Amino acid sequence: MLTIAIRFHVRPEWTERWPALVEEFTEATRSEEHNAWFWWARSVDDPCVYFLLEGHQEAGVADHLTSPLIPKIQREWPQALVETPKILMATVPGEGWQTMDLLPVPPS
Repeated sequence: MLTIAIRFHVRPEWTERWPALVEEFTEATRSEEHNAWFWWARSVDDPCVYFLLEGHQEAGVADHLTSPLIPKIQREWPQALVETPKILMATVPGEGWQTMDLLPVPPS
């Protein structure tokens, strides 16, 4: 499973418009056959920072990276950014999220 975390530092005037700017690519990626998750989160420390968490089954990575929307986001997204996004990318074993044994929650 390819897992990716990307940090986007968005210009202040774009912080509220960012979700609309990324919506088309988000929906397209979420509908890809081998997409496991594609989630956006906003920093509680800095409202101008958004995080994208992605999970892709290995069989679909090449298709995702050659999405016809890639050239479009390369043209459109930079106008809303302060800097080039930062990325963490790793291939992890398994097919998804594991239970965090360090913090068990008793059944209710």
